[in-house]
Amino acid sequence: MTPAGTARRYQPTHRTLPLLKPLQPIFLFNRQRLLPAAPTGKPSIMTNAIKQAGAYLEIVSFHLGDQEFCIDIMAIREIRGWAPVTPMPHTPPYVLGLINLRGAVIPVIDMACRLGMKMTEPSERSAIIVTDIAGKLVGLLVEQVSDMMTIKSEDLQPAPEIIPEAQRAFCRGIVALEKSMVCFLNLDTIIADQLAQAA
Repeated sequence: MTPAGTARRYQPTHRTLPLLKPLQPIFLFNRQRLLPAAPTGKPSIMTNAIKQAGAYLEIVSFHLGDQEFCIDIMAIREIRGWAPVTPMPHTPPYVLGLINLRGAVIPVIDMACRLGMKMTEPSERSAIIVTDIAGKLVGLLVEQVSDMMTIKSEDLQPAPEIIPEAQRAFCRGIVALEKSMVCFLNLDTIIADQLAQAA
């Protein structure tokens, strides 16, 4: 039931994603389609601003523990199955190490650890979401990629002010779905350290 005082929400469209393995083909997301990634494809650029009312947002959701999060589909370059990383000394606990992405060496972040949760134990369902923020590639380890959805921008509500400011900076908003609420993550804040090091 829609709470009083809120607009009737657009019913999101969902698409369940396939289980990825390390040696399976890499995938790109584009306009609600799952397409093979071209090695020479141009990186996607993430738009920081929330889109105007009446517009639609395409998001990809994933699980960390018993919580669900999502990011803008335009920030995603590729989604890969889990593969071991090369650890690096003197890095924060959430930086797992490096992977070689067709000649490009990129850092991999444990998203659960970055958000103050228990570190992820990689399994066959785990995935590395390769994101492209301002031309910098960073891999995000998540427990499981679940859905690709299209929602209305007005369904993205501000994070409650009761959440501490430091944690609220990680959240662009809350997506209220029929059976759950999903935190829309602000990748610019989450991977700010990696962006600064790459600058």
